[in-house]
Order: sequence, then structure tokens, then C-alpha cells
Amino acid sequence: MQSITMLINGERTQAANGATFERRNPLDHSVATRAPAATAADALAAADAAARAFPAWRDTGPGERRALLMRAAQALEGKAGALTAAMAAETGASAMWAGFNVQLAVGMLQEAAALTTQINGEVIPSDVPGSLAMAVRQGAGVVLGIAPWNAPVILGVRAVATALACGNTVILKGSEICPATHGLIVDALAEAGFPAGVVNFVTNAPADAAAVVETIIAHPAVRRINFTGSTRVGRLIAQACARHLKPAVLELGGKAPLVVLDDADLDAAVDGAIFGAFANSGQICMSTERIVVDASIADAFVARFAARAGALPLADPRTGPAVLGSVVDMSTVERCNAMIDDALAKGARLVCGGKAADTLMRATVLDYVTPDMEIYREESFGPVKAVVRVDGVEAAIACANDSAYGLSAAVFGGDVARAMRVAGRIESGICHVNGPTVHDEAQMPFGGVKASGYGRFGGKAGIDAFTELRWITVQTTPRQYPF
Repeated sequence: MQSITMLINGERTQAANGATFERRNPLDHSVATRAPAATAADALAAADAAARAFPAWRDTGPGERRALLMRAAQALEGKAGALTAAMAAETGASAMWAGFNVQLAVGMLQEAAALTTQINGEVIPSDVPGSLAMAVRQGAGVVLGIAPWNAPVILGVRAVATALACGNTVILKGSEICPATHGLIVDALAEAGFPAGVVNFVTNAPADAAAVVETIIAHPAVRRINFTGSTRVGRLIAQACARHLKPAVLELGGKAPLVVLDDADLDAAVDGAIFGAFANSGQICMSTERIVVDASIADAFVARFAARAGALPLADPRTGPAVLGSVVDMSTVERCNAMIDDALAKGARLVCGGKAADTLMRATVLDYVTPDMEIYREESFGPVKAVVRVDGVEAAIACANDSAYGLSAAVFGGDVARAMRVAGRIESGICHVNGPTVHDEAQMPFGGVKASGYGRFGGKAGIDAFTELRWITVQTTPRQYPF
């Protein structure tokens, strides 16, 4: 068991009232982490500290900010072993998934460091004689980042890295499911040497989440909120932000379709589908959830896909390498089991896997899924996947778009021009041609449409999200006024 602390104004601290909460391992239910259960008063202290630190950090030069972010990247990379152990203990994640998390998160910090000299503006022609008119981007203020458990290192770093690069101070609200994992990110930032109050970290018991988040959003110095998580909670965050007129970046749920056209390279499509569907046991916002296959090739595709899925190694991630580790809790098992029952009762065929009795869930594939089945529309967020057979390109596009969500998508086809036209008609923030739905790079604009949220993380889109665009003029000659 690990006991962790919060970070407020550069000081390691427990909750003001001494309260703690526990996170238990999903497999054996042993206590993985004991963490401070912050109150609204602790949240207020973090926001106050970030507000005090903001003016000096905003005015810190890009070279110094870049150096701190690069040191943080190096420190985070050095914690790869500790992060792997923490993810296995708190969320049941495999070492493979943890390693991917660390690698991409290090890249995100390096990309944020590179962005410090890319925060620029422009001179805009003015109709006023002698007026030098400029559009200037500046740090907005305090940024609240709320990160989830499923890709905890990637998403914890993403919640704060670009915001820091842009001259904002930050509060990372750690997930109740992986407080130690998120705490290790903050440890790396602290070791890098960020000034007191620039980086703050709070953890809370599940029952206190609403009060903690509302307190921070309401604070006058908090100017941006970013949240990655479920659409249900994202709506609540959006409502709170609307009440206080605070801009937000929301990256929410997904139901990513992977479309396999009639001329697709089946081996390539199976490879992409296996990775996209079963990485981290399907617990990724971009996970392939529906495989939309042209009926003319469906038998061949399903046979290869099911054979590969059924052979994926499944094991307790604390005991050795595995592709499929534990899912996060029994609620995932119960939800997926119910989806399997519902689909089979309505005519789907089970081609590999099946229902689970504990959080070590096998890769499961259901064929002949139809729109009246729950798994067609709702996220499984687990290793249970649906194959939908369609007739032709138009039916494939209609099926891909028949969802409330629109985060990621993929299209596999031999005629790349046709596949690109299909991709252009899919309603999603992200779409990959002849590549998996699960794909992230630090410099890319990342986000969704529809019920998958709004706003973008990554690269220059991140600069837009975490700065204020100001119009500033300098009158260089005498100005004439009408009175």
C-alpha cells in the first residue's frame, strides 16, 4: 500500500481535516493506495495558491518554462517502473499499457516544452491611421485539469502540460481510482523545480468530488477547465462551467467505428482491429467499439479476427507480461456480461470469449450485431466487441454515424482515395485511414464531436485552448477624433 500527499503552494500536505480514502486493487481487493480526502477548503487553498503564483509564472520567459518542462519529462521517464507498479495495483493495467502511457506522456511534456516559443500572434491592418494593431496570446490564469484512470499518465500529463507551457498555473485533480499514479506525475513536476504554486495537486474521496470541483471552478482566478472522462460527468462539468462562464475542453465518451470496406487488406484490418479493440482491455476512449464490415468479406474477416482475439494472453498484470490485464472493477464485468446476454438473446453470435466471473476478462467478439442490441449503441468500455455486417459503402457510412458519439474512427480500404472519401463523411473528431482507432500523438489536435465533447488538446490547438487572445493597439501618430 502507498500513502500519498497532495501538493499545495509547493508544500506536501494532507487534507485539512486529516481525512483519507482508499483505493483497492481490482483483483484481490487489497488496499493499493491511501490518499488525502480533500475538502472544499483544501480546494480553495489550491486555487488561491495557483492564483498567487500566476503573475510571476505568466511573465516567466519561454526558455525557462521550456527547461522546466524538459526536466519534468526526464523525471517522469525515470519513474517508469514506479508508474507501472502503481497502474497495476490501482487499475489492473498491463505493463505494456503502462509503458505506452509513460512513453507518450514524456513526449507530451517534450512537445509542451517546444510550444513555449510557438505562442505568437499577428499584426492586423487597421483602418485607423497610425494604429499598430496586434492580436496577442497570453496565459489565461489558473487551469483546472481533471484526469481519469484509464490512461492515467497520458491524460494526467495532458491535463496540465500545454497549460503550463502557455504561462498558466495549474491544479491537477487526481482520479479517485488512481491517486498514486497521478501523484507520481506531480512528483516529476515537483522534481523539475517548478516554482511554488505553479503546480498544485488535490485528491478527493468519491463522495466529495462535486464539492471539490465546484469550489475550484467557482474561484475567480480559475479561467480554464479541462476534463477527460464519461459523457455523463462531462455534462455536469459543462453545466458548472456555464454557470460561471468558464471555457472548457471536454474529451468524453466514444463508440469508435472501424469500417472494413470490401477491398480492404484483411490482414491489415485485423491487425488494426485487434490493437484498437483490445489495448488496455478496451478501456480507452478511442477503443474500437463497433467493427463495421462489408458483408462480402465479413466471413473471412470475422474468422481471422476471432482467432487472433481468442489467442490474446490474459493474466494478472502483477505476475508477468500480458496483453489483457484486469479491468478496473466488477461494474465493468457486470455491464459487459449484461451486453453479451442482451445481444445473444436478440440474435447475435458469440464467436470467441464469453461472460466473465471476475475482472480478468477474455477478449470477446459478437457477430451479427444489430441496432436493437445495447452493445450497438452503448460503450462496453471493456474487451467485448461488436461486429456489424453491412451491404456497401453507403450502409457502412450510415452505420458508422449511427451513434451519439464522435471521437475516433477508422476506415480500411485498398482504394485509398475512396477510403479517404468515406473518412471525410464520418462524423468524428479523429479518423484514420488504414490505421487503428487508438492513435495519439502529442502534436495532433485531439478531441471529438457530438456527445464526445468539444475543444481540442494537442499542439497549436492546445495553445488556442489555454491562452487568451487579446487585441492590443499602439497609436503611433496623432489621432483625429470626431469631437
